[in-house]
Amino acid sequence: MSGLPHSHADHAPVRSLRIALALTAALLVVEVIGGIVSNSLALLADAGHMLTDVAALAFSLFVAWFSRQPGTPQKSFGYLRWEILAAFLNGAALLLISAWIVVEAVVRVRSPEPVAGGLMLGVAVAGLLVNVISARILHPTSRANMNVRGAYLHVVGDLLASVGTVVAAVLIQMTGWLLADPLASFLTTALIMRGAWRLVRESVDILLESAPPHIELGAVRLQLEAIPGVESVHDLHVWSVTPRMVAMSAHAIVRDAASQQHVLEHVHDAMALFGISHVTVQLEQSEMHERESHLHA
Repeated sequence: MSGLPHSHADHAPVRSLRIALALTAALLVVEVIGGIVSNSLALLADAGHMLTDVAALAFSLFVAWFSRQPGTPQKSFGYLRWEILAAFLNGAALLLISAWIVVEAVVRVRSPEPVAGGLMLGVAVAGLLVNVISARILHPTSRANMNVRGAYLHVVGDLLASVGTVVAAVLIQMTGWLLADPLASFLTTALIMRGAWRLVRESVDILLESAPPHIELGAVRLQLEAIPGVESVHDLHVWSVTPRMVAMSAHAIVRDAASQQHVLEHVHDAMALFGISHVTVQLEQSEMHERESHLHA
C-alpha cells in the first residue's frame, strides 16, 4: 500500500463541505428561480451572495483533495497557485454581479415595481434555514481546519444577508412598502462587494508577490542583521506562495566561513518568528558587486 493511512477525522471536513455544498447549491437554484418569479431584487442579490458561498464551498472541497497532490519537477510548489488565480477570477466576477445589482436597485428606488411578497418570504426563510444548517455542519470542523473556516465564514455572511431579505419580505407583506426590496438588496450587495474586493486585492497582491501585510520587511531585515556573524543583508524578498505558505530569500555577508552553518540555523529560527516557513539564503564571504550589480544598485 502506498501513502499514509488516513483517519476518519481526516475525512470529516470533506463530508461537512460536501453536505453544505449540496444544500447551498440547491438553495442557489431556488433563490434564482424565486427571485425571477417573485420579481424580488433582494432575492436575486441574496442569490448573488449565495453564489459566493457555493464558490467558496466548492473551492474548499477542491483544495481538500488537490492539496494532497504531489509536485512535479516542472511545478516544484505543486498546484498551490491555482487557488490564488481562482480567487481572483471569482472575486472579479462577483464585483461585476454586484455592479449589476446596484444599477437595478437604483432603478427600482426611482420606480418601485410590484413584488410577490409571499413567495419572496418563503424563499428567504428557506435560505435562512439552509444557511443555519450549513453553519452548524461546518462549525465543528472549522475550529481546527482553516480551509473549512473560510467556507464557514462565507456561510455566516450569507446567513446575515438572508436575515435582511426576510425582514424586507415581511415589510412588503405587512405594509406594502416596496422600497424594502431594493434597500435590502443594497445591504446584501454591500456584503458581497466588501468580501469580493478583499478577495481580489489579496489575490492580486499574492500574484504580484507582494510582502504579506502582516510582515514588515524592515523588521525582517533587522532580525537577520542582528544574528551574530551577519554583517549585512541585501536582495531581501518576502512573499506568499499561498496565504498558508510564506517564503523568504536573501543574500547575507558572513565573513567567517566556519560560522555559516550556525548563521543558517539562526536565520531559520528567526524567520519562524514571522511565520515564514520557506527560507532561502545565499551566504557570501565577500561582496560580489560585479556579479550582483543589479542587486546592489
